[in-house]
Amino acid sequence: MVDIQGYLILFLIWLFSTLFLKYVVFRKRNTCHLPPSPFGLPIIGHLHLLSPIPHQALHKLSARYGPLIHINLGSVPCLVVSSPEMAKEVLKTHETSFLNRPQTSVVDYLTYGSQDFSFAPYGVYWKFMKKICMSELLGARTLDMLLPVRRDEIKCFIELLLQKAESSEEVDVEAELLRVSNNVISRMLMNERCSEDKDEAGSVRMLVQDIAELTGKFNLSDYIWFCKNLDLQGFGKRTKDVRKRFDEMMERIMNEHEEARRKRNGENKDGDESVVIKDLLDILLDISEDECAEMRLTRENIKAFILDIFAAGTDTGAITVEWALAELINHPSIMQKAVQEIDFVIGKSRIVEESDILNLPYLQAIVKETLRLHPTGPMILRESTEDCCIGGYHIPKNTRLIVNTWAINRDPEYWENPLEFIPERFLTEEEEGNTKSQLDVRGQHYHFLPFGTGRRGCPGTSLALQVVQISLASMIQCFEWKVSGGEVSKVDMEEAPGITLPRANPLVCIPVTRFNPFTSTSTTSSA
Repeated sequence: MVDIQGYLILFLIWLFSTLFLKYVVFRKRNTCHLPPSPFGLPIIGHLHLLSPIPHQALHKLSARYGPLIHINLGSVPCLVVSSPEMAKEVLKTHETSFLNRPQTSVVDYLTYGSQDFSFAPYGVYWKFMKKICMSELLGARTLDMLLPVRRDEIKCFIELLLQKAESSEEVDVEAELLRVSNNVISRMLMNERCSEDKDEAGSVRMLVQDIAELTGKFNLSDYIWFCKNLDLQGFGKRTKDVRKRFDEMMERIMNEHEEARRKRNGENKDGDESVVIKDLLDILLDISEDECAEMRLTRENIKAFILDIFAAGTDTGAITVEWALAELINHPSIMQKAVQEIDFVIGKSRIVEESDILNLPYLQAIVKETLRLHPTGPMILRESTEDCCIGGYHIPKNTRLIVNTWAINRDPEYWENPLEFIPERFLTEEEEGNTKSQLDVRGQHYHFLPFGTGRRGCPGTSLALQVVQISLASMIQCFEWKVSGGEVSKVDMEEAPGITLPRANPLVCIPVTRFNPFTSTSTTSSA
């Protein structure tokens, strides 16, 4: 019996040793062609290297290991790209291998099982939604039709700032920009001003804030395999609560729209030919009721798409304007040039309009330079759907792609003085025949990717630029901005963690009126 036990122990030792050696050889064989990788830890992989701010931490790793790095975020293999050349290879040359977005438990639940547009898998449904986005929902005709909404909200915004200036009151710039941005988006989507909600806890703004917080936080269940079905951080309960609130709000608004549509249809039968300006929800309902459409949209599709627009279109524009104003305060000579351009083109008899932006190249350059240094999406996230070869390395299927646009936009090989705020780099230098400065924001140049690129680039780029440019132009046309805090004259430019690159500290200023565009109008009206 003793001999048998001894042989059994020896057999088990041999078995485990053989299996271990085979595992080491297998792992070596399958990792020898992967890109360079830092030393990782068991279970968590390289998660400990990404704090406190992931895109900055990845930039430091790329400086040591190169523009192509392989890391493991827990049990999730990732490819990190940090140079324009490698970005072009993965996002253009091998675009078809990286057309899916990575799925997270929070986003999947909030979007009704990824029935939205932004995170839907690449396929027939996604292609259909992309087509209607570009042709109907976010196309030039629809944006022109909803111009009065944006104009009205900017007017309300400037009037509020004029009141603050009159009483020398401090302004939390981020909070006020978020308010106007939310109102623009909510009115364009469903003809409601979200800031008018009396119940603040149930308002659209609070929902958007909760969604941004949930989707931006690290969730153990998405990265540690044995935590997949555990809710250790309480995200599951909070996510269910947020979606329940959002769903109840959307059902109410959709029911109201459907009732209004039935009423209009009845009036039209009686010969009423009045023209109705449709919001985006009306357009989506039209498509869902169109029996000839390529696909029939469900209520979940519509609600998930509305959530996409809220999540992507509210805080991103506000944060960009806040960063731009902070840069202008820190660079008064650039601010003065922008003001002089507006005064020269617009004069001092009316407020700047969206149609004026084409004649304000220096303002456009300021916005582009802001997007270069402070991209609203510091990282582009995709996922490989097949094995491919990038930079001579083998990239397996189901590898998460992280393109560090924050680092790419600061690449010293493509940008002179990359850390400085120099809008002039985007202006045409005709006397030298240099057209490099004519960079487009839509991802045609892989050293400047503020809105992504390719098929999964942001479809709302035009809307985002319109809101950002007109907001910034009206703010510097009508006001001087004094930093709150006594002797403090410089604004800190520290970043905070987040998926949309927020500021670490809110920008608090006192507006000083330099031009009131409504004085003559109000006088004329009263007369």
